[in-house]
Amino acid sequence: MNLLYYLLKSARPRQWLKNLSLFAAIVFSGQLFDRELFLKVSWAVVLFTVITSSVYLFNDIIDAPQDRLHPFKRKRPIAAGLLPVPVALAVACLGFFGALLLAANASAYFFFSCLGYVLLHIGYGLWLKKIPIIDVLTIASGFILRVYAGSFVIDAHMNVWFLLTVVSAALFLAVGKRRSEMTLLASVGLAASEHRKVLGHYTPTLLDVYTGMFANTTWLAYTFFSFLQPPFLPTRPKLVGLWANLPPTLSAQKLLMITVPVVIYGVMRYLQLIYERNQGESPERVLLSDRPLLGSVLLWGFMVVVILYVLPG
Repeated sequence: MNLLYYLLKSARPRQWLKNLSLFAAIVFSGQLFDRELFLKVSWAVVLFTVITSSVYLFNDIIDAPQDRLHPFKRKRPIAAGLLPVPVALAVACLGFFGALLLAANASAYFFFSCLGYVLLHIGYGLWLKKIPIIDVLTIASGFILRVYAGSFVIDAHMNVWFLLTVVSAALFLAVGKRRSEMTLLASVGLAASEHRKVLGHYTPTLLDVYTGMFANTTWLAYTFFSFLQPPFLPTRPKLVGLWANLPPTLSAQKLLMITVPVVIYGVMRYLQLIYERNQGESPERVLLSDRPLLGSVLLWGFMVVVILYVLPG
């Protein structure tokens, strides 16, 4: 039972939240309530979760020596010697091959996106994380591949402005992760380069510039997306009858603009957590632990679903 517990802990269940981004395509393509497509995306999320957890196991094996120098990462089961490396490696390989085999049966392009994620992050663990800027781009690419994987599995077209929003948000989170990691290590008296050499190539000022740049492009790209979201005829729930007589002034495509302030608040709140509380190294932990940020995300999701699926287009 201890072995299963340490395997589950190493799989990082909190990180599974990131895989919900596979639902982006089905939500914004108007097919959220299509039962068959919803089940396809849900299955894709399960497969991608197995793949990402296998990647975490593989990277923890590689990073164990450096993790032992980190104030928090040294408690990870592999770094702490609680989970044997051969067991972790065997489970990781089983997860890789099993999930990829099942992904190939779901969709050819979904399989290639999963394979691309695996190869990208193996490359990150072995080499790419040592190259300045490329390390941040690699982290961000993981978020982008998730969104594309969700669109491939249902053959959905993604709005270019939404893709730009995803790219900007991914880079914003990746840079924020580096900024918080550097601040955290400094707070416990460790030089950032002692834990991760690539951090020696970043300065707080440079990361501040990167963070501000991608924070701005995130909400700006989303603003253009909400203004220019093309009309579609979604698969609607039965509640639509209650709203059938609303005037065109309140059409769904126009109302999507009112979600922009919520996105701006979310970006500003995340920036506050990075700079005021030195958080951001683990975005999913920040999301689950900060009520205002979690509330803004849930409110945004609720508003998007109501606007796109309940109100008439």
